Amino acid sequence: MEDLLEVSRRRISNTSMDFVRSINHKVQWKARLIGVRGARGTGKTTLLLQHIKEAFGDEPGRVLYASLDNLWFVQNSLPDLADRFVKRGGTHLFLDEIHKYPEWPRVIKNLYDDYPELSIVFTGSSLLEILDARADLSRRAIVYTMQGLSFREYLNLSAGTAFPLFSLEDILQNHEKISAEICNTIKPFKYFETYLQTGYYPYFTEGVDLYPMRLEETVAMILEMELPLLRRVEMAYIPKLKQLLSVISESAPFIPNISKLGERIGINRQTLLTYIQYLAEARLTRNLYKEAQGISILQKPDKLFLENTNLMHLFKGPSWDRGNVRETFLANQLAYEHSIVFPEAGDFLVDGKYLIEVGGKRKTRRQLKATDAQAELTNSDSAAWVAADDIEYGYDRKIPLWLFGFLY
Repeated sequence: MEDLLEVSRRRISNTSMDFVRSINHKVQWKARLIGVRGARGTGKTTLLLQHIKEAFGDEPGRVLYASLDNLWFVQNSLPDLADRFVKRGGTHLFLDEIHKYPEWPRVIKNLYDDYPELSIVFTGSSLLEILDARADLSRRAIVYTMQGLSFREYLNLSAGTAFPLFSLEDILQNHEKISAEICNTIKPFKYFETYLQTGYYPYFTEGVDLYPMRLEETVAMILEMELPLLRRVEMAYIPKLKQLLSVISESAPFIPNISKLGERIGINRQTLLTYIQYLAEARLTRNLYKEAQGISILQKPDKLFLENTNLMHLFKGPSWDRGNVRETFLANQLAYEHSIVFPEAGDFLVDGKYLIEVGGKRKTRRQLKATDAQAELTNSDSAAWVAADDIEYGYDRKIPLWLFGFLY
């Protein structure tokens, strides 16, 4: 245990507090059991270490950070660690990469029940299953999902700004004032293109030249380790999933024909639909449906995107389609805290009431041709908006696309 304590204190000491993600202020850190899941590379470990440094700087003996991929756990168990830690006066245990520990839901449940004086925070893959028949943590744990950097966070980290986030309602109603205030401080387009290509994952700070390699390693780890481990995907199918990701990146946007797609990459329909769902759960793709509720794993998505534009750049390179980039960016930023579906007219129906069309600077709201049913559903005459690329300032219901990057 002493080895883990030494590693823990060294990592906490070396953690920078210069930039802290906004999710840090949303987490209810006083809860006894907290889970943070998200795609590899989005900054879950840094989130834990920054909170520990901020909250326990004067009481290092009360806290322990441990990654479950540490070799210490080859010969030692997590229950033994918790028991020894509590007996030494420890009160807060932070466990990273929890999905790498066998039968982790049952173990965490037992620790929660057996040590009422111990608070536990764990992180894991976006594929993490909190609802487990043998150990239902959903009634015990508060679970947060972590996404990559928003455009706002990227600006604050790379340009040293301190822009606040804005709610969707703020942006829709006050975008002219908000965009003017931002543009008085910084030129968004000086940074926007770089963000779209290499700014979503925090490790861009290690060097833009290394970024494509790091991102490729991230995708490989998800496909070759997490999907086989957590979803029992056969290794023989991994090259086909890479091919599927490449196909999605090429389309603008991708409206899947499952039969033809299955023939192209050599997977039967049922297996393909299952794997499409797994890719979405792994935060590599985003599936869009015409209905927000009651989606089954074998239901065909009505529209398919890669999860973020950096993945598009990785798979497609410089020849990416601008229309697909715009829609992928907006879907990514909106979906973090809002419900989005594929409407009959327009590109996205948000929270069942805001109809948004995405386009270039010449796109106008008049081009929204909502059907009567869609207009009745969304009151689209007053709730239709245009998210326009290549403009710094908007007017009326035409909003700069980049401004939606300030939602979180």
